[in-house]
Amino acid sequence: MATMQQPTSTMTQWRVDPTHSNVAFAVKHMMIATVRGRFAEVDGTVRYDETRPSNSQVEVSIAVATIDTQVADRDAHLRSADFFDAEKYSQITFRSTRVERSGSDRLRVSGDLTIHGVTRPVLLDVTEEGRGKDPWGGERAGFSATTTIDRREFGLVWNQALEQGGLLVGHEVKVSLDIELVRQD
Repeated sequence: MATMQQPTSTMTQWRVDPTHSNVAFAVKHMMIATVRGRFAEVDGTVRYDETRPSNSQVEVSIAVATIDTQVADRDAHLRSADFFDAEKYSQITFRSTRVERSGSDRLRVSGDLTIHGVTRPVLLDVTEEGRGKDPWGGERAGFSATTTIDRREFGLVWNQALEQGGLLVGHEVKVSLDIELVRQD
């Protein structure tokens, strides 16, 4: 009697390389210009199954206090209770709930994003950027991802009405990640 053979798992363990990864954001200021910033500290792990991406898992944490918009006063305001309240909510976290292939080098990663103590589902559009051996014999992989969130859904509601109409800070925040991973197994 013949039995069907299941494809073998190709699960690999990866760790975020924080010195070669970038978490950035962009938001409208006064409805006319875009302010960009980044978080300097990102950490995380990825369990990636190439044969069955649905078995994959992603966990990432970002240190809120490392926010950098290249303006010290603005960064201090963003760390304050008006926005992120970095003393109380020191980490932004993401935990995947589903990973699915959406093209030869594309993935859709659904998960729970927690900012300011509030957790909401988000969808990341992910591109596999490539793989290679590093000079020390390790294996590395690069991924980029994007999503857009409404900051108010995470309790980041501070704003100021403008005399001419509109608001000082936009509600929509575009998030982009460029992540380099180092294989662990």
